[in-house]
Amino acid sequence: MLKSNIPIANVRFFDKTPTVAELERRFSRFLRGFREQRCAAEQTERFAEDGPTETFELSANSLSTRDKIKIERRALRYVELQEAATGMQHLRTEERTALRRLQNGATVSRVSNEHDADVLAAALHEEMPWMAPATEHIWHAMRKSVREGRPSIQFAPLLLLGPPGVGKSHWARRLGNLLEVPTTVIDATGEPASFALVGSQRGWGSAGPGKVIETIIRERCANPIIVVDEVEKAGDVTSEKGLRFSLTDGLLPLLERMTAKTWQCPYYRVQFDLSWVGWVLTANSLRGLPEPLLSRCPPLELQQVSKQHLIGFAQRLGKASELPDEVITALEEIIWTCHGDMSGPSLRTVKRMIERAAIATARPLLH
Repeated sequence: MLKSNIPIANVRFFDKTPTVAELERRFSRFLRGFREQRCAAEQTERFAEDGPTETFELSANSLSTRDKIKIERRALRYVELQEAATGMQHLRTEERTALRRLQNGATVSRVSNEHDADVLAAALHEEMPWMAPATEHIWHAMRKSVREGRPSIQFAPLLLLGPPGVGKSHWARRLGNLLEVPTTVIDATGEPASFALVGSQRGWGSAGPGKVIETIIRERCANPIIVVDEVEKAGDVTSEKGLRFSLTDGLLPLLERMTAKTWQCPYYRVQFDLSWVGWVLTANSLRGLPEPLLSRCPPLELQQVSKQHLIGFAQRLGKASELPDEVITALEEIIWTCHGDMSGPSLRTVKRMIERAAIATARPLLH
């Protein structure tokens, strides 16, 4: 993966912001030096006519009360204008320190050519062939990003619709690993309001920047993968004034590239370019999902994982976990003899079986 930096926060950083006192000293030195030069020129001219005098030296080295007032005003104005130029004049020191991590922008990842896009998509498909609709979506998006010369991979938001346990969230994590970008998972059942996603402004007891901005600042990455798990189960919170804060409502402006590009964080009150974020929403059903969300994320329907695919998944994960061949064979038999003609246990169950097998095989022998 190729990496580069792009600006992401609409703020400016200065290496050093002088204080009012420092500016006053600087302006005073400049004014004295300027007057000394002018007085020296006038004194040379007068010397030829009237002889030596010390009047000009005295006036050059002293500043009047009026001079000092002007200097103070200009120093204050300079500091005010520089503060305004940062776009962070309303922030506290610790908040500015957090945003300073984005002083040089944030990194984005991209594939170097269409062949690399093919290789990455093939690797993802080999691991999880039953997720072919989602993998194909990403594959075409990667190739398009290369052809258009974009600095990063951009793909339309995904809504993965399928039965529980088919690996929707696991697929999103593997996508993040292959793209070499961080992945953040937000459980919609545990975060009913939009606060966890986009943050909340000061005045709320849980005021904060939200997990999307937190991920970008912490990782200094402009194109993380954000997974909203079981989005159809998201509820909403209503304030005492009757204001409604829904997770799906908070998502809508972030799923549109044009609005995401100039999105304003309610906590920092600073514009961020979130158009590079990769969104993966998962759902077990469409019940409860609003139409505006579905229009932005047409669902990709996924089928139950077949036993053949589960066995292949168990083989790959078992070898990666360094399980003995006989243990992997035993897991294959369990999956094959499980209830159902075509489908076996869920992918989540298979992963749990492999984790327990890895723990069991690592135990010391008891004599």
